[in-house]
Amino acid sequence: MQFTRKLVMAAAVGIALAAAQAGAGSGDKTTLMLGGKFCEHYLGDVETALKKVPGVKSVDLKSMKGHAIVDSEAGKVKPGQLTDAVNKVKGDGWHCTAEAMK
Repeated sequence: MQFTRKLVMAAAVGIALAAAQAGAGSGDKTTLMLGGKFCEHYLGDVETALKKVPGVKSVDLKSMKGHAIVDSEAGKVKPGQLTDAVNKVKGDGWHCTAEAMK
């Protein structure tokens, strides 16, 4: 009886862990190649603009120099929304551009 209870408990824990891992890994990743006059000096503005896009979960600007890796909810964000957000980042004498990589 006690063995059966332990076995059921172990199975329940295993199922819960598998579900948590599946949920944590689900989502879309989009890599953007960044450019534009002096854009590299305004990466904070780029990050802010990307995080304002509904469905964006995180933005990584450090893993690949000159690129933004955007993690978003599965099926919620189109690459064009991300490039549009970056292309609006500009100031006096500088601007940013983005191109989604395939």
